[in-house]
Amino acid sequence: MRAVWKGTIGYGAFAIPVKAYSATEESGVSLRQHHRHDGGRIKYRRVCEVDDAEVPATEIVKGYEMPGGDVVLLTEEDVATLPLSTAHHIDVRGFAPLEQIDPIYFARSYYLEPEPAGTKPYVLFSEALQQSGRIAVVKVALRQRETLGALRVRDQVIVLETMLWADEIRTPDFPFLHEDVDVRLGELRAAVTMIEHLAGDFEPERYSDHYREALEALIQAKIDGSEVVQPTAAAQDAGVAELLAALQQGVAELPEQAGADAVGKARQAARKAAGSSAAARRSAAKASTPAKS
Repeated sequence: MRAVWKGTIGYGAFAIPVKAYSATEESGVSLRQHHRHDGGRIKYRRVCEVDDAEVPATEIVKGYEMPGGDVVLLTEEDVATLPLSTAHHIDVRGFAPLEQIDPIYFARSYYLEPEPAGTKPYVLFSEALQQSGRIAVVKVALRQRETLGALRVRDQVIVLETMLWADEIRTPDFPFLHEDVDVRLGELRAAVTMIEHLAGDFEPERYSDHYREALEALIQAKIDGSEVVQPTAAAQDAGVAELLAALQQGVAELPEQAGADAVGKARQAARKAAGSSAAARRSAAKASTPAKS
């Protein structure tokens, strides 16, 4: 794993140097957008709506759009001047029971690994959290954004759970919430009984992504049936033909033997390039074959 953040866990004068790693990863089939007619990859360009010109990354800044249409531009230098004390510091603000935090607040999870010099205080802090039965409520800045967070222990590792702020949680306002719905006691008891009958321990390995399995099978079936396209083949073949035509025209004024030798060498190079292209296409097709589950 690659560390995505380095800093310290701190409370007052107490500080533990740690590194953060993403605790989760997506495992779905990677699909991209392609042109249906020739298989070409769809690309998006950054275009300015004022002059319709493509804008290089070095000329792009962030902006705040005002109601009247005016824009306040903010450069990286402007943003760098903002005070952000939690940029490299997980600031412990207090401790609370985990059951008091609604899971809707949780955003992403990160494993925290101690630096060698901080291993003992890290283990001490981890054991103290477990024995207290509480989590640490913290503030931390990740990717230039300060966020609320919680520190809890999982498999002897401290996990940082980034959280949403209170004003980022929407309040539901659906019509049925304002209606008087009559639920009979017998119906309620029957529903509770059914839930209790189906209840059990949560075992995540019992569940699988059937959609992903079906998608992988579909892709494999198309590969087995040779239903694949090579987006660059036509462009490469056309390029070889254009190259030969240009060379033939260019050597027309050379002496006869010199011209023949030049065209012969060009054709030999073109055949070699075509062979390399075909080999690359075969390698790409093999590399793109998804593993069978």
